[in-house]
Amino acid sequence: MADYEVAVIGGGTGNNVAAAAADAALETALVEPGPLGGTCLNRGCNPSKILIQRATVANTVREAGRFGVDATLEGIDFPGIVDEMRTTLSGIAEGMEARYREREHLTLYDSTARFVDDRTIEVDGETITADRMVVAAGSRPVIPPIDGLAEASHLTSAEALYLEELPERMVILGGGYIAVELGYFFESMGTDVAIVEMLETLVPREDGAVAEAFTEIAERRHDVYTGHRVTSVSEDADGITVHAETGAGETRTITGDELLVAVGRRPNTDTLAVETGGIETDDRGFVETNEYLETTAENVWAQGDIAGNFLFKHSGDYETRTTVANVVEDARRPIDFSAMPHVIFTEPQIAGVGATEDELVDAGREYHVGTARFSDSAMGRAKKLEEGFVKVLAAPDGELLGCQVIGHEASTLIHETVIAMRAGVDAGTVGETIHAHPTLSRVIESAVRDLPMLEG
Repeated sequence: MADYEVAVIGGGTGNNVAAAAADAALETALVEPGPLGGTCLNRGCNPSKILIQRATVANTVREAGRFGVDATLEGIDFPGIVDEMRTTLSGIAEGMEARYREREHLTLYDSTARFVDDRTIEVDGETITADRMVVAAGSRPVIPPIDGLAEASHLTSAEALYLEELPERMVILGGGYIAVELGYFFESMGTDVAIVEMLETLVPREDGAVAEAFTEIAERRHDVYTGHRVTSVSEDADGITVHAETGAGETRTITGDELLVAVGRRPNTDTLAVETGGIETDDRGFVETNEYLETTAENVWAQGDIAGNFLFKHSGDYETRTTVANVVEDARRPIDFSAMPHVIFTEPQIAGVGATEDELVDAGREYHVGTARFSDSAMGRAKKLEEGFVKVLAAPDGELLGCQVIGHEASTLIHETVIAMRAGVDAGTVGETIHAHPTLSRVIESAVRDLPMLEG
């Protein structure tokens, strides 16, 4: 048996908690079966954004003629692109592991963990106890119980990011952010992509206007089948076939060389037997936490995907700071998830913060809407941005309630409203702030000034 002052299960955002504990001279165990860095570094946002940037470069060359520039895309080194990404990220993970193995007060266990009692886990047959424990074991892709899917060849995002050969045809199940990001990447590389989504739009969790606009854009790139429920999957010499039906009872078959399943993620609580450690979960399997990220078990905290607050890396990073304060520094720092942004890295990008219009309607909240189109801005015209808009939602007194952006560099533009909402700055202040001309940021200014209380 090994006894520690702090034990951290999960080497994604959890690795920073373990490092902080070790730096505070607390004897610390870090348990992680895979490469350090977790999903984001190895199987998620880092590899996908490296690949998507290459897709955007390829499309920039393809569209150069719109700007009077004679350029030709002679070819894409798909295996080279993937190999460069793999080498870059594996080097980061390996370097991190080497540093952690040399770190004083820190013991790294390259294995899985399973609770056997309160603050007691089993790792490779060894029992580990800790005075304080942090559960940060993340999530994994959902594989839905579709007839024939288990028997057919299929990918999750983890495998799709590391394909060594570009498929000619790919069918993607799901229309959320992972599905549309990878759909954009593979289509840009030269794959014929089909996306099958049960709901009526892609990215259905976005504001309705954004979801409809993006679905129209995606339909020009891919074969998009919204409103289709997958009933079964089969595989033969011709490929992998998805059988689906519409709400009207019409049937359809879509065949590809690869099938990517991207219908969501589930927490890894079942692999940890958290209930044995006195840790309660909600009806979706996520660990229940309070405002201090404490679980129902004494001196056990949870953060990141497994806690289910927001399945974003930036949320996990923020939670890490709170966990370090409470676990390592013995503080009582509450979490504050207000003004949590999110981004989808397609082209155009999608970003949002706060409430959507549908959510405000459902809540019976009084609100006003301000909008502005990229194409009406000076920089939008310079960049030939024919699509994209900003939508700002505000209360009658000027309180900013939400902002949704679909357009070029939405991931950057959204942060003006994130900071304003986080700091309690009202729409009037944002609207009267001088924005440098002719930056894209003036689209945010124009949308805010389009609110009824600020017009003129």
